[in-house]
Amino acid sequence: MNDINLIRKEPGKAREAIKDRGGRYLPVLETLIEADAQYRELLQQVEALRARRNSASQAVGKAKAGKDDAEASRLMAEVAQIKADMAGKDEALGGLGARVRQTALGLPNFPHPSVPKGKSADDNPVVRTGAAVKPLGFKPQDHQTFGEKLGLLDSAAAAKLSGSRFSLWRGAGARLMRAIISFLLDLHTGEHGYQEMWVPALVRPDILEGTGQLPKFEADLYKIAATEGEKTETLFLIPTAEVPLTNLVRDQIIPEADLPMRLTAYTPCFRQEAGSYGKDVRGLIRNHQFDKVELVWVTKPEESLAALESLTGHAEAVLKRLELPFRVVELCTADLGFSAAKTYDLEVWMAGEGQYREISSCSNCGDFQARRMNARVRRSGQGGVEFVHTLNGSGVAVGRLFAAILENYQQPDGSLVIPKALVPYFGAERIAAPKA
Repeated sequence: MNDINLIRKEPGKAREAIKDRGGRYLPVLETLIEADAQYRELLQQVEALRARRNSASQAVGKAKAGKDDAEASRLMAEVAQIKADMAGKDEALGGLGARVRQTALGLPNFPHPSVPKGKSADDNPVVRTGAAVKPLGFKPQDHQTFGEKLGLLDSAAAAKLSGSRFSLWRGAGARLMRAIISFLLDLHTGEHGYQEMWVPALVRPDILEGTGQLPKFEADLYKIAATEGEKTETLFLIPTAEVPLTNLVRDQIIPEADLPMRLTAYTPCFRQEAGSYGKDVRGLIRNHQFDKVELVWVTKPEESLAALESLTGHAEAVLKRLELPFRVVELCTADLGFSAAKTYDLEVWMAGEGQYREISSCSNCGDFQARRMNARVRRSGQGGVEFVHTLNGSGVAVGRLFAAILENYQQPDGSLVIPKALVPYFGAERIAAPKA
Protein backbone atom coordinates (compact mmCIF):
# COMPACT_ATOMS: atom_id res chain seq x y z
CA MET A 1 0.00 0.00 0.00
CA ASN A 2 1.33 3.43 -0.91
CA ASP A 3 1.88 6.13 1.70
CA ILE A 4 -1.37 8.15 1.76
CA ASN A 5 0.53 11.13 3.18
CA LEU A 6 2.69 11.29 0.06
CA ILE A 7 -0.41 11.16 -2.14
CA ARG A 8 -2.00 14.00 -0.13
CA LYS A 9 1.15 16.10 -0.26
CA GLU A 10 2.02 15.57 -3.94
CA PRO A 11 -1.00 14.22 -5.86
CA GLY A 12 0.61 15.33 -9.12
CA LYS A 13 3.59 13.05 -8.58
CA ALA A 14 1.25 10.20 -7.69
CA ARG A 15 -0.62 10.73 -10.97
CA GLU A 16 2.64 10.73 -12.93
CA ALA A 17 3.73 7.49 -11.23
CA ILE A 18 0.48 5.78 -12.21
CA LYS A 19 0.69 7.20 -15.75
CA ASP A 20 4.19 5.71 -16.03
CA ARG A 21 2.64 2.34 -15.21
CA GLY A 22 0.34 2.68 -18.20
CA GLY A 23 -2.39 4.81 -16.69
CA ARG A 24 -5.11 2.21 -16.25
CA TYR A 25 -5.11 2.70 -12.47
CA LEU A 26 -5.72 6.45 -12.71
CA PRO A 27 -9.46 6.09 -11.90
CA VAL A 28 -8.50 4.18 -8.73
CA LEU A 29 -6.11 6.95 -7.72
CA GLU A 30 -8.70 9.67 -8.34
CA THR A 31 -11.28 7.75 -6.31
CA LEU A 32 -8.74 7.42 -3.50
CA ILE A 33 -7.91 11.14 -3.54
CA GLU A 34 -11.61 12.08 -3.47
CA ALA A 35 -12.53 9.57 -0.73
CA ASP A 36 -9.56 10.64 1.38
CA ALA A 37 -10.53 14.32 1.07
CA GLN A 38 -14.07 13.48 2.23
CA TYR A 39 -12.67 11.43 5.09
CA ARG A 40 -10.40 14.23 6.30
CA GLU A 41 -13.18 16.82 6.07
CA LEU A 42 -15.54 14.66 8.11
CA LEU A 43 -12.74 13.83 10.55
CA GLN A 44 -12.27 17.55 11.23
CA GLN A 45 -16.00 17.88 11.95
CA VAL A 46 -15.94 14.90 14.32
CA GLU A 47 -12.85 16.17 16.12
CA ALA A 48 -14.46 19.62 16.53
CA LEU A 49 -17.57 17.97 17.99
CA ARG A 50 -15.45 15.89 20.35
CA ALA A 51 -13.63 19.00 21.54
CA ARG A 52 -16.96 20.83 22.08
CA ARG A 53 -18.43 17.81 23.91
CA ASN A 54 -15.44 17.61 26.24
CA SER A 55 -15.57 21.34 26.90
CA ALA A 56 -19.31 21.26 27.61
CA SER A 57 -18.93 18.21 29.87
CA GLN A 58 -16.34 20.04 31.94
CA ALA A 59 -18.63 23.12 32.09
CA VAL A 60 -21.46 20.94 33.42
CA GLY A 61 -19.32 20.02 36.41
CA LYS A 62 -18.48 23.66 37.09
CA ALA A 63 -22.14 24.72 36.78
CA LYS A 64 -23.21 22.04 39.24
CA ALA A 65 -20.46 23.04 41.64
CA GLY A 66 -21.73 26.63 41.45
CA LYS A 67 -25.31 25.43 41.97
CA ASP A 68 -26.34 26.93 38.63
CA ASP A 69 -28.92 24.27 37.84
CA ALA A 70 -30.30 26.07 34.78
CA GLU A 71 -26.88 26.36 33.15
CA ALA A 72 -26.08 22.75 34.06
CA SER A 73 -29.32 21.59 32.42
CA ARG A 74 -28.60 23.62 29.30
CA LEU A 75 -25.08 22.23 29.03
CA MET A 76 -26.26 18.66 29.61
CA ALA A 77 -28.79 19.06 26.81
CA GLU A 78 -26.01 20.39 24.58
CA VAL A 79 -23.79 17.41 25.41
CA ALA A 80 -26.64 15.02 24.60
CA GLN A 81 -27.23 16.73 21.25
CA ILE A 82 -23.52 16.62 20.39
CA LYS A 83 -23.44 12.89 21.20
CA ALA A 84 -26.45 12.32 18.94
CA ASP A 85 -24.78 14.29 16.13
CA MET A 86 -21.53 12.39 16.60
CA ALA A 87 -23.20 8.98 16.44
CA GLY A 88 -24.15 9.42 12.80
CA LYS A 89 -20.89 11.12 11.87
CA ASP A 90 -18.78 8.44 13.60
CA GLU A 91 -20.57 5.76 11.61
CA ALA A 92 -20.06 7.70 8.37
CA LEU A 93 -16.40 8.29 9.27
CA GLY A 94 -15.87 4.57 9.76
CA GLY A 95 -17.45 3.86 6.39
CA LEU A 96 -15.29 6.45 4.64
CA GLY A 97 -12.16 5.13 6.36
CA ALA A 98 -12.95 1.62 5.15
CA ARG A 99 -13.54 2.96 1.63
CA VAL A 100 -10.19 4.78 1.65
CA ARG A 101 -8.33 1.63 2.73
CA GLN A 102 -10.14 -0.64 0.27
CA THR A 103 -9.44 1.77 -2.58
CA ALA A 104 -5.80 2.11 -1.54
CA LEU A 105 -5.48 -1.70 -1.62
CA GLY A 106 -6.40 -1.60 -5.32
CA LEU A 107 -3.64 0.86 -6.22
CA PRO A 108 -0.28 -0.61 -7.38
CA ASN A 109 3.10 0.34 -6.01
CA PHE A 110 4.72 3.48 -7.38
CA PRO A 111 7.83 2.77 -9.51
CA HIS A 112 11.20 3.61 -8.02
CA PRO A 113 12.74 6.67 -9.72
CA SER A 114 15.55 4.50 -11.14
CA VAL A 115 13.14 2.30 -13.13
CA PRO A 116 13.30 2.94 -16.91
CA LYS A 117 10.12 4.38 -18.35
CA GLY A 118 8.36 2.37 -21.02
CA LYS A 119 5.00 1.45 -22.50
CA SER A 120 5.30 -2.36 -22.70
CA ALA A 121 7.63 -5.33 -22.22
CA ASP A 122 9.26 -4.37 -25.52
CA ASP A 123 10.84 -1.46 -23.65
CA ASN A 124 12.57 -3.63 -21.03
CA PRO A 125 16.34 -3.12 -21.38
CA VAL A 126 18.78 -6.04 -21.18
CA VAL A 127 21.21 -5.10 -18.40
CA ARG A 128 23.59 -8.06 -18.71
CA THR A 129 23.94 -11.55 -20.17
CA GLY A 130 25.32 -14.78 -18.82
CA ALA A 131 26.85 -17.58 -20.87
CA ALA A 132 26.52 -17.12 -24.61
CA VAL A 133 24.08 -19.25 -26.58
CA LYS A 134 25.94 -22.10 -28.31
CA PRO A 135 24.44 -23.95 -31.26
CA LEU A 136 23.76 -27.59 -30.44
CA GLY A 137 24.69 -28.80 -33.92
CA PHE A 138 21.27 -30.38 -34.52
CA LYS A 139 17.63 -29.31 -34.40
CA PRO A 140 16.59 -29.63 -30.73
CA GLN A 141 13.11 -30.62 -29.64
CA ASP A 142 10.94 -28.66 -27.23
CA HIS A 143 11.02 -29.94 -23.67
CA GLN A 144 7.56 -31.50 -23.74
CA THR A 145 8.26 -33.58 -26.87
CA PHE A 146 11.74 -34.57 -25.73
CA GLY A 147 10.66 -35.28 -22.15
CA GLU A 148 7.87 -37.59 -23.26
CA LYS A 149 10.12 -39.48 -25.70
CA LEU A 150 12.60 -40.01 -22.86
CA GLY A 151 9.83 -41.17 -20.52
CA LEU A 152 10.36 -38.28 -18.08
CA LEU A 153 7.04 -36.49 -18.63
CA ASP A 154 3.52 -37.89 -19.05
CA SER A 155 1.06 -35.19 -20.11
CA ALA A 156 -1.70 -37.71 -20.87
CA ALA A 157 -1.64 -39.08 -17.33
CA ALA A 158 -1.65 -35.56 -15.89
CA ALA A 159 -4.65 -34.60 -18.03
CA LYS A 160 -6.53 -37.75 -16.96
CA LEU A 161 -5.95 -36.90 -13.31
CA SER A 162 -6.45 -33.13 -13.31
CA GLY A 163 -7.20 -31.72 -16.76
CA SER A 164 -5.15 -29.28 -18.81
CA ARG A 165 -2.16 -27.27 -17.52
CA PHE A 166 -0.98 -29.94 -15.09
CA SER A 167 2.16 -32.07 -15.38
CA LEU A 168 3.32 -35.48 -14.22
CA TRP A 169 6.91 -36.68 -13.98
CA ARG A 170 7.88 -40.35 -14.14
CA GLY A 171 10.94 -42.29 -12.98
CA ALA A 172 14.13 -40.44 -13.81
CA GLY A 173 12.07 -37.31 -14.47
CA ALA A 174 10.74 -37.30 -10.90
CA ARG A 175 14.23 -37.99 -9.58
CA LEU A 176 15.64 -35.09 -11.58
CA MET A 177 13.00 -32.76 -10.15
CA ARG A 178 13.97 -33.85 -6.64
CA ALA A 179 17.63 -33.33 -7.47
CA ILE A 180 16.96 -29.79 -8.73
CA ILE A 181 15.04 -28.84 -5.59
CA SER A 182 17.78 -30.17 -3.29
CA PHE A 183 20.49 -28.41 -5.31
CA LEU A 184 18.64 -25.07 -5.15
CA LEU A 185 18.02 -25.24 -1.41
CA ASP A 186 21.60 -26.30 -0.64
CA LEU A 187 22.99 -23.48 -2.79
CA HIS A 188 20.87 -20.76 -1.20
CA THR A 189 21.22 -21.94 2.39
CA GLY A 190 24.84 -23.07 2.22
CA GLU A 191 26.37 -20.32 0.10
CA HIS A 192 23.93 -17.39 0.07
CA GLY A 193 22.97 -17.29 3.74
CA TYR A 194 19.21 -17.97 3.60
CA GLN A 195 17.30 -19.65 6.41
CA GLU A 196 15.26 -22.55 5.05
CA MET A 197 11.60 -22.69 6.00
CA TRP A 198 8.80 -25.20 5.42
CA VAL A 199 5.52 -23.30 5.18
CA PRO A 200 1.78 -24.03 4.90
CA ALA A 201 0.28 -24.25 1.42
CA LEU A 202 -3.04 -22.82 2.63
CA VAL A 203 -3.33 -19.30 4.04
CA ARG A 204 -6.03 -16.91 5.25
CA PRO A 205 -7.27 -14.06 3.02
CA ASP A 206 -5.55 -11.33 5.07
CA ILE A 207 -2.19 -13.02 4.46
CA LEU A 208 -2.66 -12.68 0.68
CA GLU A 209 -3.82 -9.10 1.19
CA GLY A 210 -0.54 -8.43 2.97
CA THR A 211 1.59 -9.21 -0.07
CA GLY A 212 -0.77 -7.73 -2.66
CA GLN A 213 -2.50 -10.75 -4.21
CA LEU A 214 -5.84 -9.73 -2.68
CA PRO A 215 -8.14 -8.13 -3.48
CA LYS A 216 -6.76 -7.46 -6.98
CA PHE A 217 -5.93 -10.99 -8.17
CA GLU A 218 -8.57 -13.18 -6.56
CA ALA A 219 -9.54 -14.63 -9.97
CA ASP A 220 -6.06 -16.19 -10.23
CA LEU A 221 -6.26 -17.92 -6.86
CA TYR A 222 -7.65 -21.28 -5.78
CA LYS A 223 -9.70 -21.17 -2.59
CA ILE A 224 -11.52 -23.64 -0.40
CA ALA A 225 -14.11 -23.45 2.38
CA ALA A 226 -12.52 -25.13 5.40
CA THR A 227 -15.11 -26.32 7.93
CA GLU A 228 -14.30 -27.24 11.51
CA GLY A 229 -17.37 -27.94 13.63
CA GLU A 230 -19.79 -25.08 13.03
CA LYS A 231 -17.06 -22.71 11.88
CA THR A 232 -16.32 -22.25 8.17
CA GLU A 233 -13.23 -20.36 7.06
CA THR A 234 -12.05 -19.43 3.56
CA LEU A 235 -8.47 -20.47 2.83
CA PHE A 236 -6.41 -19.95 -0.32
CA LEU A 237 -3.75 -22.16 -1.91
CA ILE A 238 -0.55 -20.14 -2.10
CA PRO A 239 0.48 -18.80 -5.55
CA THR A 240 4.08 -18.49 -4.30
CA ALA A 241 6.01 -19.04 -1.07
CA GLU A 242 6.55 -15.27 -1.03
CA VAL A 243 3.11 -15.05 0.63
CA PRO A 244 3.74 -17.03 3.83
CA LEU A 245 7.44 -16.12 4.04
CA THR A 246 6.89 -12.37 3.84
CA ASN A 247 3.95 -12.46 6.24
CA LEU A 248 6.14 -14.00 8.95
CA VAL A 249 6.93 -10.38 9.94
CA ARG A 250 3.30 -9.32 9.90
CA ASP A 251 2.30 -7.08 12.85
CA GLN A 252 5.85 -7.20 14.19
CA ILE A 253 8.33 -4.55 15.31
CA ILE A 254 11.72 -6.00 14.37
CA PRO A 255 14.92 -4.91 16.13
CA GLU A 256 17.33 -3.26 13.70
CA ALA A 257 20.01 -5.81 14.62
CA ASP A 258 17.82 -8.63 13.24
CA LEU A 259 17.85 -7.16 9.72
CA PRO A 260 18.32 -8.14 7.01
CA MET A 261 16.31 -11.35 7.16
CA ARG A 262 16.89 -13.82 4.31
CA LEU A 263 14.37 -16.66 4.01
CA THR A 264 13.90 -19.45 1.47
CA ALA A 265 11.39 -22.25 0.97
CA TYR A 266 10.46 -24.85 -1.58
CA THR A 267 6.72 -25.15 -2.19
CA PRO A 268 4.25 -26.26 -4.79
CA CYS A 269 2.40 -23.17 -6.04
CA PHE A 270 -1.10 -22.81 -7.47
CA ARG A 271 -2.51 -20.28 -9.94
CA GLN A 272 -5.57 -20.43 -12.13
CA GLU A 273 -3.84 -18.38 -14.87
CA ALA A 274 -7.21 -16.74 -15.49
CA GLY A 275 -5.94 -14.36 -18.17
CA SER A 276 -3.74 -16.78 -20.11
CA TYR A 277 -6.26 -18.71 -22.21
CA GLY A 278 -4.47 -20.24 -25.19
CA LYS A 279 -0.96 -19.30 -24.00
CA ASP A 280 1.64 -22.01 -23.38
CA VAL A 281 -0.92 -24.80 -23.16
CA ARG A 282 1.77 -27.45 -23.72
CA GLY A 283 4.71 -28.05 -21.45
CA LEU A 284 5.88 -26.70 -18.12
CA ILE A 285 5.89 -22.96 -18.71
CA ARG A 286 2.41 -22.00 -17.50
CA ASN A 287 0.81 -24.66 -15.31
CA HIS A 288 -1.92 -24.42 -12.68
CA GLN A 289 0.35 -26.26 -10.24
CA PHE A 290 4.09 -25.63 -10.35
CA ASP A 291 7.12 -25.73 -8.06
CA LYS A 292 9.43 -22.95 -6.91
CA VAL A 293 12.23 -22.26 -4.51
CA GLU A 294 11.45 -18.74 -3.32
CA LEU A 295 13.85 -16.15 -1.87
CA VAL A 296 12.59 -13.40 0.46
CA TRP A 297 14.43 -10.49 2.09
CA VAL A 298 13.28 -8.12 4.84
CA THR A 299 15.57 -5.11 5.12
CA LYS A 300 16.04 -1.60 6.41
CA PRO A 301 14.80 0.95 3.85
CA GLU A 302 18.23 2.30 2.96
CA GLU A 303 19.54 -1.20 2.20
CA SER A 304 16.82 -2.52 -0.09
CA LEU A 305 18.29 -1.39 -3.43
CA ALA A 306 21.60 -3.12 -2.67
CA ALA A 307 19.63 -6.14 -1.42
CA LEU A 308 17.86 -6.38 -4.78
CA GLU A 309 21.22 -6.64 -6.55
CA SER A 310 22.30 -9.40 -4.15
CA LEU A 311 19.00 -11.25 -4.48
CA THR A 312 19.18 -11.13 -8.27
CA GLY A 313 22.77 -12.33 -8.15
CA HIS A 314 21.72 -15.34 -6.07
CA ALA A 315 19.17 -16.33 -8.70
CA GLU A 316 21.75 -15.80 -11.45
CA ALA A 317 24.16 -18.10 -9.60
CA VAL A 318 21.78 -20.99 -10.24
CA LEU A 319 21.98 -20.55 -14.01
CA LYS A 320 25.72 -19.96 -13.94
CA ARG A 321 26.30 -23.10 -11.88
CA LEU A 322 24.21 -25.14 -14.33
CA GLU A 323 25.94 -23.49 -17.32
CA LEU A 324 22.70 -22.33 -18.90
CA PRO A 325 22.63 -19.32 -21.23
CA PHE A 326 20.59 -16.46 -19.77
CA ARG A 327 20.11 -12.72 -19.69
CA VAL A 328 18.90 -10.21 -17.11
CA VAL A 329 16.33 -7.57 -18.11
CA GLU A 330 15.04 -4.68 -16.04
CA LEU A 331 11.30 -4.21 -16.21
CA CYS A 332 10.15 -0.80 -17.39
CA THR A 333 7.47 1.15 -15.53
CA ALA A 334 4.58 -0.24 -17.58
CA ASP A 335 5.65 -3.88 -17.08
CA LEU A 336 6.14 -3.89 -13.30
CA GLY A 337 4.14 -6.29 -11.16
CA PHE A 338 1.45 -4.89 -8.90
CA SER A 339 3.49 -4.86 -5.67
CA ALA A 340 6.92 -4.13 -7.17
CA ALA A 341 8.78 -0.82 -7.18
CA LYS A 342 11.75 -2.21 -9.14
CA THR A 343 12.22 -5.61 -10.82
CA TYR A 344 14.82 -7.65 -12.67
CA ASP A 345 13.71 -10.68 -14.68
CA LEU A 346 16.07 -13.55 -15.45
CA GLU A 347 15.38 -15.16 -18.81
CA VAL A 348 16.90 -18.53 -19.67
CA TRP A 349 17.58 -19.64 -23.24
CA MET A 350 15.25 -22.40 -24.45
CA ALA A 351 17.07 -24.08 -27.33
CA GLY A 352 14.06 -26.11 -28.44
CA GLU A 353 11.90 -22.99 -28.73
CA GLY A 354 14.68 -20.71 -29.96
CA GLN A 355 13.84 -17.95 -27.49
CA TYR A 356 14.44 -16.68 -23.96
CA ARG A 357 11.89 -17.46 -21.26
CA GLU A 358 11.43 -15.92 -17.81
CA ILE A 359 12.67 -18.23 -15.07
CA SER A 360 12.94 -15.79 -12.16
CA SER A 361 11.53 -12.40 -11.27
CA CYS A 362 13.34 -10.49 -8.49
CA SER A 363 11.53 -7.48 -7.03
CA ASN A 364 12.03 -4.75 -4.47
CA CYS A 365 8.60 -3.87 -3.06
CA GLY A 366 9.86 -1.03 -0.86
CA ASP A 367 7.46 -0.47 2.05
CA PHE A 368 4.38 -1.33 -0.06
CA GLN A 369 3.84 -4.78 1.48
CA ALA A 370 5.06 -3.69 4.92
CA ARG A 371 2.29 -1.07 5.12
CA ARG A 372 -0.30 -3.71 4.32
CA MET A 373 1.20 -6.09 6.89
CA ASN A 374 2.14 -3.46 9.51
CA ALA A 375 5.72 -4.75 9.61
CA ARG A 376 8.14 -2.26 11.17
CA VAL A 377 11.71 -1.86 12.38
CA ARG A 378 12.87 -0.12 15.55
CA ARG A 379 16.22 1.60 15.19
CA SER A 380 18.83 1.01 17.87
CA GLY A 381 18.69 3.70 20.55
CA GLN A 382 15.58 5.31 19.05
CA GLY A 383 12.00 5.23 20.26
CA GLY A 384 10.22 5.50 16.93
CA VAL A 385 9.52 2.81 14.35
CA GLU A 386 9.34 2.79 10.53
CA PHE A 387 8.18 0.35 7.90
CA VAL A 388 10.64 -2.27 6.67
CA HIS A 389 11.28 -2.98 3.00
CA THR A 390 10.51 -6.40 1.52
CA LEU A 391 11.97 -8.16 -1.51
CA ASN A 392 11.25 -11.45 -3.22
CA GLY A 393 12.45 -13.54 -6.14
CA SER A 394 12.34 -17.04 -7.56
CA GLY A 395 15.50 -18.90 -6.86
CA VAL A 396 14.30 -20.35 -9.30
CA ALA A 397 11.12 -21.80 -10.84
CA VAL A 398 11.77 -25.55 -10.69
CA GLY A 399 9.59 -26.71 -13.60
CA ARG A 400 10.99 -24.07 -15.94
CA LEU A 401 14.52 -25.00 -14.90
CA PHE A 402 13.71 -28.64 -15.65
CA ALA A 403 12.46 -27.55 -19.08
CA ALA A 404 15.59 -25.49 -19.75
CA ILE A 405 17.82 -28.44 -18.88
CA LEU A 406 15.91 -30.69 -21.29
CA GLU A 407 16.10 -28.16 -24.11
CA ASN A 408 19.77 -27.26 -23.65
CA TYR A 409 21.29 -30.58 -22.57
CA GLN A 410 19.57 -32.96 -24.98
CA GLN A 411 21.87 -34.92 -27.28
CA PRO A 412 21.53 -35.87 -30.95
CA ASP A 413 21.24 -39.57 -29.99
CA GLY A 414 18.14 -38.81 -27.89
CA SER A 415 19.85 -38.98 -24.50
CA LEU A 416 20.08 -36.25 -21.85
CA VAL A 417 23.31 -35.12 -20.21
CA ILE A 418 22.88 -34.08 -16.58
CA PRO A 419 24.53 -30.73 -15.70
CA LYS A 420 27.70 -31.33 -13.67
CA ALA A 421 26.39 -29.47 -10.62
CA LEU A 422 23.37 -31.80 -10.48
CA VAL A 423 25.21 -35.10 -10.89
CA PRO A 424 25.88 -35.58 -7.13
CA TYR A 425 22.16 -35.04 -6.47
CA PHE A 426 20.84 -37.10 -9.39
CA GLY A 427 23.34 -39.96 -9.09
CA ALA A 428 24.21 -40.30 -12.79
CA GLU A 429 25.76 -38.27 -15.59
CA ARG A 430 23.24 -39.11 -18.28
CA ILE A 431 19.75 -40.40 -18.96
CA ALA A 432 20.02 -42.84 -21.83
CA ALA A 433 17.85 -42.62 -24.91
CA PRO A 434 15.02 -45.16 -25.06
CA LYS A 435 15.82 -48.31 -26.98
CA ALA A 436 14.32 -48.50 -30.42
